[in-house]
Amino acid sequence: MSKIKIAIDADDAASDLKNIVYEYLKKKEFDITDLRFISENPDAHYPEIGYNLAKKIQNNEYARGILICGTGLGMAMIANKVEGVYAGVCHDVYSAERLKKSNDAQVLTMGARVVGSELAKMICDAWLASEFSGGGSTTKVAIMRKLEKESFQGKK
Repeated sequence: MSKIKIAIDADDAASDLKNIVYEYLKKKEFDITDLRFISENPDAHYPEIGYNLAKKIQNNEYARGILICGTGLGMAMIANKVEGVYAGVCHDVYSAERLKKSNDAQVLTMGARVVGSELAKMICDAWLASEFSGGGSTTKVAIMRKLEKESFQGKK
């Protein structure tokens, strides 16, 4: 279906949901890679897992990423610590669409303790089908990126 390169990963609280989402998207013929960070780093926690995926987005190894933990909140927080990476937690389809259409985010996060597998699939479908729509959001996203640069470079 899509040639966009997608990375997915999760902590131990969300490995079952990650596997379901991965298999679902693979069957839809997305170019998706399960990073399995925790497999090689069994003592890793969500900050390291999320940071690993976000760095791969930053380095243009993947165009989009999906991170899943218990709530999705921690994964979004750590992914947003990587300059140039924009992540948001989504637990409904509308938010998933807006995450890309209005905010141009490359990383979707979800909580395995918040959404079930069928809703997670619908959220991923909506987000992956969405593209940045520009329009009135263009100025807002540009401001966000400008402020981000100031923050990372220590400027006021």
